[in-house]
Amino acid sequence: MLYYILTAIASAILALAIYIIIKRSTLKGQSEAIIEKARIEAENIKNEKIFQAKEKFLQLKADHEKHVNEKNAQIRETEQRLKQKENTLNQQSNELNKRLSDAENAKKSLQAQREILEKKADEYNKLSAQVNKQLETVAGMTAAEAKAVLVENMKAEARTEAQAYINETIDEARLNAAKEAKRIVINTIQRTATETAIENSVTTFPIENDEIKGRIIGREGRNIRALEAATGVEIVVDDTPDAILLSAFDPVRREVARLAMHQLVVDGRIHPARIEEVVAKVKKQLDEEILETGKRTCIDLGIHGMNIELVKLIGRMKYRSSYGQNLLQHSREVANICAIMASELGLNPKLAKRAGLLHDIGKVSEEDPELPHALLGMKLAEQYKERPEICNAIGSHHEETEMTSIIAPLVLVGDAISGARPGARREVIESYIKRLKDMEDLAKAYQGVTKTYAIQAGRELRVIVGAEEVSDEQAAKLSTDIAQKIQEEMTYPGQVKITVIRETRSVAYAK
Repeated sequence: MLYYILTAIASAILALAIYIIIKRSTLKGQSEAIIEKARIEAENIKNEKIFQAKEKFLQLKADHEKHVNEKNAQIRETEQRLKQKENTLNQQSNELNKRLSDAENAKKSLQAQREILEKKADEYNKLSAQVNKQLETVAGMTAAEAKAVLVENMKAEARTEAQAYINETIDEARLNAAKEAKRIVINTIQRTATETAIENSVTTFPIENDEIKGRIIGREGRNIRALEAATGVEIVVDDTPDAILLSAFDPVRREVARLAMHQLVVDGRIHPARIEEVVAKVKKQLDEEILETGKRTCIDLGIHGMNIELVKLIGRMKYRSSYGQNLLQHSREVANICAIMASELGLNPKLAKRAGLLHDIGKVSEEDPELPHALLGMKLAEQYKERPEICNAIGSHHEETEMTSIIAPLVLVGDAISGARPGARREVIESYIKRLKDMEDLAKAYQGVTKTYAIQAGRELRVIVGAEEVSDEQAAKLSTDIAQKIQEEMTYPGQVKITVIRETRSVAYAK
């Protein structure tokens, strides 16, 4: 039994040893195969890297050769340009040397010519001196004296010719100025249109029935008395059907009364407290409307940058009239007339238009009522920083102050054109003619007056007196007396200028 066990163990050990030997042999063969494979792969990688390195070297070599070739080409091109420049410089140097040589020759030639000219000049001076001596001997005066006489003669001749030219130019200018002035005024009148006079001192307020008329009158007339006290307008309630008359010379008051009555009638509540409230509200609304009217007028005429107080005064012109002519329409028309004439004369039309629009603002101001409206308007324009030429044009448009700006005559003429032509102001032709005749007859009544003429639609009265009967001092006093009498006895629009003309003529006959 032990034998068999030992035999089995020995067999197992032998089998294990054989297995180990076989295994080692197998592993050695595999390792050798792996090593050989790795060696082959390493050889392949080595060959591949060597090939890549060769390719890279060849590429770098080609690039280097290309770069070297480009540099060589640039060097050759630069050398070629330098050679061309060198050739050009050589040519320029040759030309310069040639020019220098020619200049030297020309200088020598000029020097020779100068010497010849100097010699001839000396000869000329000697001959001239001899001739002058001979002339002095013949004429009996020196050269300086002869020159002085010649200069004086030329001065006298030039003075005579210049004076003749000046006189001719002045006459031509006067003739052309008269023609041009007539053309400009006629064109201006044709290009503008005035509205006929429609303003009056009474406004008609329509009502639906007599019941509303009774409510407006109120118990014992308290409502109508409250309306009159609040608005300053006389309210006439008579037998006229479906109408109440609002009478006042102030159009603003009439408009306030009309709007207030309209709101009261629509609302239905008519009593003294409500009347005062509505009138105050309407006055505020009318002030806003006046400002809006002024702004719209300035925009329509293209006038900008005006003080807001002046804009309000322009808006108030809508509710003022002068002998039936609406003041705002009159001022707009004067502005357009002034702009047209300024354009014709090559002046600033915007400046003229601004002065024309503002020329009558003194009529709507409540300040200094004793001042003439032109001077008051000038004062207001100065107060609100208007330009000096505009202020002067406003103040002098009735010649109450001296004209210092070039647009002042335009405003004067524009105002006369707008206010004097037929239909502009409400005045019956018979009364108009009678007023002019009365004015002429009034002046004729004075001693020494020979002729009288009312011109410019009654704005000016020219009185011609006899030089033998009236002296200069008496003429000055006569103009003052006539102005005072017209002011006391007559009714007229605006102001009247009295001009007394005293002319002395001396006549003699050559037989």
